[in-house]
Amino acid sequence: MDSLRQFVLPILAWLLALQQTQGYAIQHEPAERRMHPVFNFKSALPTEHTIHKRAMPMINFDAPIAEEEYSHYWNSIGQNILEKQIAEKAQLNTNLAKNIIMFLGDGMSIPTLTAGRVYLGGEEKQYSFERFPYVGLSKTYCANTQVADSACTATAYLGGVKTNYGTIGVSAAIEANDCLGQNNSIHHVTSIAAWAQRQGMATGLVTTTSVTHASPAGVYAHVANRNWENDAEVLSDNGDPLVCTDIATQLVHGEVGRNLNVILGGGRKHFLPNTVRELEGELGARLDGHNLIKEWQAMHGRDAHYVQTRDELLNLPTTTTRVMGLFGANHMPFHLDADATLTPTLAEMTSIALDILERQSNGRGFFLFVEGGRIDHAHHDTLAMKALDETAEFDKAISLAHARTDVRDTLTVVTSDHSHTMSVAGYSSRKNDIIGVNNGQLADDQLPYATLSYANGPGFDYNVLKANGAIKRKNLHKIDMKRKDYPFPSMVPLESETHGGDDVAVFATGPYAHLFTGNYEQNFLPHAMSYAACLQSDNSAKRSACTDGLLRGRT
Repeated sequence: MDSLRQFVLPILAWLLALQQTQGYAIQHEPAERRMHPVFNFKSALPTEHTIHKRAMPMINFDAPIAEEEYSHYWNSIGQNILEKQIAEKAQLNTNLAKNIIMFLGDGMSIPTLTAGRVYLGGEEKQYSFERFPYVGLSKTYCANTQVADSACTATAYLGGVKTNYGTIGVSAAIEANDCLGQNNSIHHVTSIAAWAQRQGMATGLVTTTSVTHASPAGVYAHVANRNWENDAEVLSDNGDPLVCTDIATQLVHGEVGRNLNVILGGGRKHFLPNTVRELEGELGARLDGHNLIKEWQAMHGRDAHYVQTRDELLNLPTTTTRVMGLFGANHMPFHLDADATLTPTLAEMTSIALDILERQSNGRGFFLFVEGGRIDHAHHDTLAMKALDETAEFDKAISLAHARTDVRDTLTVVTSDHSHTMSVAGYSSRKNDIIGVNNGQLADDQLPYATLSYANGPGFDYNVLKANGAIKRKNLHKIDMKRKDYPFPSMVPLESETHGGDDVAVFATGPYAHLFTGNYEQNFLPHAMSYAACLQSDNSAKRSACTDGLLRGRT
């Protein structure tokens, strides 16, 4: 018996230790595998189905091209990028920035760029501006909020000053709806367009939103509420339009607005009285009886032209000194919805703007602000396909302008005002349809999930089934996700998806573009642009390449 005990007890001890070890592995290994699953993209591993219930589909996940399977392919790409970086940065461009073009992709978050590349044809694709030599990140918060809107950000990236949510062209001393405070010039923040006009430069703005919307309004307006686009909106907030001048009036009669050579976008109703129907049949919004379009035409004479259609825009006489083009009652239609015979593209508007500004600059250069404004609107409605398409159209305008100008004397800056809550998630195969379902796994409810989804927004209700107090996700395989107005899934139900608080990218090329590298406050941008162009703002202590003795000033 003793000999049997001596033989059995060590075996029992070993079995107990083995059980404890296996128990630890069973407890802890799946957690790591859940977080970082290793997929066999040639053929799914059975263990991923049986042990960890990853529900991996049996899909052939080959590389898009055979060469990608070999090290020399990626080493060659890495060396080519290295050579390009060394060549581009070997000598800094410290010429005078005779011209400045600022491109603003409203709501163009970094995930929007990532998803957009796949929308263009693949993960390895690049937007034209992603080939610019200098890249940075800007911090977008308002003076009083963690997550920004397009009003406070416009004041930052155009005026150099952070301000409060919902206000434009005024300092953070002015609270929202402060009608009297908006008129106190002590609190006014002037934009880089104003600085350029003082130097005799031609100036213009182009947008796919209403020209009175928050971003373009940052070029010329000082207002305590971004919604005060016409006098009726001021009255709706119990304000006095005779005291709180609305944004459309400031565009036509304000110091900066009336001196703009180019005004292209949407927003006809904000300039017309409510007794007049605009081109699409919608009544004007103004209650004061003013027809600001006619007032603008009377102010600027026979060589200033008002246009409402693509054909009128593309056939302007070469003697045109100023143009106001309004191509929608409010915002211009999304590119995917537009009638191409009536509505110009952002690239076409940019081209006409450059024609006029180059002629009217008289050798003194120009400042042009171009906004792809409806990226933001698509995100707010969780219309991811439209957001990506608007980003692609935005890039076409940038590509055109870059081809038309000379990096030796034109500084081009591309950025966004804020991000959104859209994310790119999952482990899909390369080239998987970015506006479709993730093809790498099913969710725990054994249903597919979208590669693109939002943290909040109206896409919640559309993508769930509600019955007897229970909520269940819809099967996305049974939904037409390629429909341009399909609202992508959202986690939190909201009528309108919110902005995000992420930093946004900044891309720059041309004189002093190297100043835009690093991570910085968003309000740094106009300071760097004006430094390169030797512009003087209201800040008397402001430095420029000219005051530093690096360049001769404008003559």
